[in-house]
Amino acid sequence: MLAFIAREKAIALKAGKASPGKIGKREIARAFDVKGSDRIGLKALLKQLESDGAVERRGKSIHTAGALPPVVVADITGRDHDGDLVAEPTEWDNAEHGAPPRIIVNVPKRPRPGQIIPGVGDRVLLRVEAEANPEPGEPPYSGRVIKALSKAKTQVLGVYRALPGGGGRLSPVDKKSLNREINIPPGAEGEARDGDLVAVDLMRDRHVGLPSAKVRERLGSVTSEAAISLIALKTHGIPYEFRPETLAAAGAAGEASMRGREDWRDLPLITIDPADARDHDDAVHAEPDPDPDNAGGFILTVAIADVAAYVTPGSALDREALDRGNSVYFPGRVVPMLPERISNELCSLMPNVDRPALAARMVIGKDGRKRRHSFHRIMMRSAAKLAYPRAQAAIDGMTDEITAPLLEPVLRPLWAAYTALKIEREHRSPLDLELPERKLLLNVDGSIHRVIIPPRLDAHRLIEEFMILANVAAAQALEDKRQQLIYRAHDEPTQEKIHALSEFLTTIDMKIAKGQVLKTKQFNGILARAKGTDHEAVVNETILRTQAQAEYTSDNYGHFGLNLRRYAHFTSPIRRYADLIVHRALIRAFGFGSDGLPDMSPEDLAEIAARISAAERRAMAAERETNDRLIATFLVDQVGASFVGRISGVTRAGLFVKLAETGADGFVPAATLGADYFRYEEAHRALIGNRTGETFRLGDTVEVKLVEAAPFAGALRFELLSDGKVRGHGAPPLRNSRARGGAPGARKPPARPGGKGRKKRKGKP
Repeated sequence: MLAFIAREKAIALKAGKASPGKIGKREIARAFDVKGSDRIGLKALLKQLESDGAVERRGKSIHTAGALPPVVVADITGRDHDGDLVAEPTEWDNAEHGAPPRIIVNVPKRPRPGQIIPGVGDRVLLRVEAEANPEPGEPPYSGRVIKALSKAKTQVLGVYRALPGGGGRLSPVDKKSLNREINIPPGAEGEARDGDLVAVDLMRDRHVGLPSAKVRERLGSVTSEAAISLIALKTHGIPYEFRPETLAAAGAAGEASMRGREDWRDLPLITIDPADARDHDDAVHAEPDPDPDNAGGFILTVAIADVAAYVTPGSALDREALDRGNSVYFPGRVVPMLPERISNELCSLMPNVDRPALAARMVIGKDGRKRRHSFHRIMMRSAAKLAYPRAQAAIDGMTDEITAPLLEPVLRPLWAAYTALKIEREHRSPLDLELPERKLLLNVDGSIHRVIIPPRLDAHRLIEEFMILANVAAAQALEDKRQQLIYRAHDEPTQEKIHALSEFLTTIDMKIAKGQVLKTKQFNGILARAKGTDHEAVVNETILRTQAQAEYTSDNYGHFGLNLRRYAHFTSPIRRYADLIVHRALIRAFGFGSDGLPDMSPEDLAEIAARISAAERRAMAAERETNDRLIATFLVDQVGASFVGRISGVTRAGLFVKLAETGADGFVPAATLGADYFRYEEAHRALIGNRTGETFRLGDTVEVKLVEAAPFAGALRFELLSDGKVRGHGAPPLRNSRARGGAPGARKPPARPGGKGRKKRKGKP
């Protein structure tokens, strides 16, 4: 009886029919008078509901599966039959939850003076509520506009193709928003030349024929990084030119004074960054703790640029920083959150220059555990600017004129403190994925020169551990002061994803106990078992896909990946708005000045968290798409060449293959695999030949031929040169394979004499 009542009412509760607000196990137990030993049954029931996909857990809160959060960034997609605006969430996992839910946008009939009324194509921040009893086919949510984030697109980016006699056609680069060509009438082409990337302004729509447009701006060659990254910026609506009032405010900013600051200019803090870094917002220092009660311990200092001193709440700089949310990084350019006058000059912790900072001073024991911390508003003077390889070389015995004087007094204590922090890290056991990051090196003209995997140094890990410790200290300090803040949170994987991971691991003889609760330590055990095997890379990638996406939130539900109960971003306010909020919160909490966090309701803070989370995701998408387009452009001249890669994804439609050297992803259609009928086996993550048993499975190493490269789509199409493996005894029986999405294969070409498969063509990888 308990199970039936709790199952029905727990779902209804989170659907908003019984009780508003955050709902967890405690609230459900209280609402339905579940006491004593029955609470054990309720806990098991909720776990089963999650496993069934009926509910989702976010930290300690329970939500209806696929439900929208109270505040969401959404795109207005059209109108319903009553003429009301309809929106859909900007970020939505179609694979996990199906089609995105529709939201009726409530627009006041009599808007206030100056109130912005959104229209179709606009991106808005909505406060949403679930409809109590929506009619079949009607949107299940209604929403109130909190803020209009961007206006409908009237400008389109595309490749101009000239026509004889003047004018031409535009092929839009964003096929999602406009999937047909645009007419450029004679006289409207401006300075555009055939093959140029251009921005055009749409003219009034015609009822028949192609839409027309006028060239607004010629953006240059479509093979350069500058033009390709601009495609992503335009497509995702990312601001890349500062407003005049923002630049004026930055230009008027002066050097910060010593007023209200501690003088730490004699402390030899140093910055350690990538060699090509243009701004330096964090500096570090370590020294042995002289306290006899902490023998073998250290005093660690992390000083962060005091951006809050220049970017005050409600100012022009602040408004634009919130709109941008974060800096966006491309191989050949950075689109900064703040103007260079702020990010690269006044706030950059350059050597031998006075700079304002917020500092976390942390005391750790010899076991690496933090004993206490304090925060300070200071004036500092960096003793040196080092790149990761230079700092590592000094520790490895290869000093130079800069690092030799720093080795004993500065660098060795840093590494000694890092050695202690590694002990605590091993005990904490955060998720330890090995995912090599590729870097695109460009030629002078902006095209790709080559793709490399930079070495992972202890210098990188040292800075990471120092920053993590400072971020934890910031969250703890603000909680102790009962000061609201924005957390960096990362939820546990869903039961559905863990079940999928378990099924995959079974196919490579790495079983995990059914129903086992996987914490980071268990994930690391799986990674350790895979290390050094043929499956190492695919296991790392599969576990990564199992994880939830981190986000900014005003509700703390911990950071699963780092295995931390509380975590906030404090260390990069030059490039992340979330860190600026945390800085302001610290200034207010400790009385460091009048430029701290202003009075703000929890709802206001939740809205900011939703906005910057959406900005982070659009930046990630823009960065990923730009890399894909650059690599596709790089490989255009290598169509017909063969490459070694690994199967990184398996679907009913075919195989995704990641090339070994460049990391480029491409697709092999199932219809081109061979003269067999290949069916998709989800449990095995494989396409299996019905007659031969020939199998192509996730993680298999294969050789492919590049048959098509589409730079604007960032897409590659391959032909498989390798034969599949035959696993087991004979082919598995056919079980309604067409209904399960199998695809008939094409006939293989005849094998060449003396060898198997197709003839290989040499090519530059």
